[in-house]
Amino acid sequence: MEQDRRRSPRYPFVGSIEMREGTSEDKRTARVKELSLNGCYVDTENHYPIGTSLSIKLFTATEFFEAEASVIYCQPELGMGLMFRETKPYYLMVLRKWLLAAMIGKKGPRAESFPRGILSISPTAENT
Repeated sequence: MEQDRRRSPRYPFVGSIEMREGTSEDKRTARVKELSLNGCYVDTENHYPIGTSLSIKLFTATEFFEAEASVIYCQPELGMGLMFRETKPYYLMVLRKWLLAAMIGKKGPRAESFPRGILSISPTAENT
């Protein structure tokens, strides 16, 4: 059902995320499973309520992405979908670079070979 409302395609993504609610110093960390231009899916058993505003950071081995986001849906004990709201131009360039790599099917090391918090985009090309 949620797929029908997406504005842009999602791509497999393996990375880590830090999330903070409002100005709280309390942060939660989790894994990111999917990424799009407008948001991401966070794999977590402890989700925030729908509508919660968060400051987020997504991490790879060499870069990170920062944005303000909102929780737009939850799947109890599985995860939640976040929609990016405010993103500075530099971080938008980082996000677009990651998505471009996914779109062209750039192959890299398998997700299992990365330490926690490292990006790996699963190949989706037909010749894999």
